[in-house]
Amino acid sequence: MGARLLSERHGAVLLLRISNPEARNALHPDVYRDGAAALRAAAEDHGVRAVVLAGEGEHFCAGGNLNRLRENRAQDPSVQAASIDLLGEWIAAIRDCPKPVIAAVEGAAAGAGFSLVLACDLVFAAEDARFVMSYVKVGLTCDGGASHFLATRLPYPLAYELLAGGQPIGAPRLHALGLVNALASRGEAVAAALARAAELADGPAFALGRIKSLLCAHEREALTHQLVRERDNFVAALFHDDAGEGIDAFLARRPPRFNREPSGH
Repeated sequence: MGARLLSERHGAVLLLRISNPEARNALHPDVYRDGAAALRAAAEDHGVRAVVLAGEGEHFCAGGNLNRLRENRAQDPSVQAASIDLLGEWIAAIRDCPKPVIAAVEGAAAGAGFSLVLACDLVFAAEDARFVMSYVKVGLTCDGGASHFLATRLPYPLAYELLAGGQPIGAPRLHALGLVNALASRGEAVAAALARAAELADGPAFALGRIKSLLCAHEREALTHQLVRERDNFVAALFHDDAGEGIDAFLARRPPRFNREPSGH
């Protein structure tokens, strides 16, 4: 079974789980679409007063599917652009939802999975959780608002390190930097997030919605423009030779050979 989005109700808390455990919960455009729809529905449902986003099993989300990206290189660029737009709609729906949205991270949060975490209002992570913007390892640039969130929340050198270096960063360091609100024992991140969500769900929903709106108002236009920039740069990178080499190398489990001279020159 491919990637899908599962939902559970815990009283006034909606728990959404990215489900594709055989591939560390790698994403698919259908999940982007369902995620955006779920957040929009939650925004209008007076019975839902908080949302928790998690992954099924041992990991939060491994990001995009490289096999699908390789296939998309043979398609018109508009196919990949449309996919990234769907991801952007999910990110925007998280930011626009007046209810608190909490990420519960176990294991790996990579690529677009990390972007989803950054879009949430609060982040609860297992002590051994790892976060990585690994796009550059396969010759790609980021999407899902990652460049916006990292540039506005971290010093430039660290944001650059995460995006240009593509190395994992542990939950304790992100906690020290303020990007993770609380650490939990391994296997307890979802329970911790649900407990906090239940506390928020008992609070004044109108005021909480206004607080989120005030905090997000300054970034809405900037985020919208940056999602478009990310889409255009991702598509350009995907159709560059470096991405072809990077994706092929990753799937073949060999080191990539970037910046090779074009054949015949």
